[in-house]
Amino acid sequence: MLVFPNAKINIGLRITEKRSDGFHNLETVFYPVNLTDILEFVESKDKTIFKNTGLQINISDSDNLVLKAYYLLKENYKLPELNIHLHKTIPFGAGLGGGSSDAAFMLTALNTYFELQISNPELEKYAQQLGSDCPFFINNKPIFAEGTGNIFTRVNLDLSDYYILIVKPDIHISTKEAFTGIKPATPEFNLRGISNLPVSDFKKTITNDFEETIFKIYPEIKQIKDDLYRAGALYAQMSGSGSAVFGIFASKPRISKYLDSYFTFLQITG
Repeated sequence: MLVFPNAKINIGLRITEKRSDGFHNLETVFYPVNLTDILEFVESKDKTIFKNTGLQINISDSDNLVLKAYYLLKENYKLPELNIHLHKTIPFGAGLGGGSSDAAFMLTALNTYFELQISNPELEKYAQQLGSDCPFFINNKPIFAEGTGNIFTRVNLDLSDYYILIVKPDIHISTKEAFTGIKPATPEFNLRGISNLPVSDFKKTITNDFEETIFKIYPEIKQIKDDLYRAGALYAQMSGSGSAVFGIFASKPRISKYLDSYFTFLQITG
């Protein structure tokens, strides 16, 4: 079974409330992009083996989301041992949801290949056990997310007529850093209405609360955002808690020599 787990970007991210359990409530829009990893599994006559090529994940099996997805379903379904191969392309620590996507695609691929007949709502429940971003990738459609990022409402957002350029510097941002200085507040703009907002108005309306803090710690990330605007972006923003930054363009952008020194991915129209 061969599947291609894709990344996502966050369009807007507002921290609305600090919860009694120490977590935060937020509002954001998840939008899928076609930057993908490659995930394959075949049945094994021996024990389950995980192989990683491309970007190296360098984590223990107990923290490996692909294996966790497999063993989670294996608790309730009779699954054989597998040889699993993940070719990693989506960069880590980017705010692009690569690990979450790998886990969710593993769930859906196992469900399809072994004809487990698990409904999408049930798959979302399994995915929720793996991470707050994981359930999004089960249906993989643009959604408004609230709560801790686990309560979804579909939004009719279509950016297929635009180019999306993603730029990822070699910077890893910890959760602690991202939340430093965050002051929860009720957003002025309700992201549920994003489909009624022209992309040309995103810049003056949609914000990411993490940027203020992160840009002070890592001015290089702000420089990337500024460079995307200089390149003609209608809207540019750090995705999630970073460190990837994306720009939405009406026409194909020319990547400057400055941006070319980073990991870049361009999603074309159509």
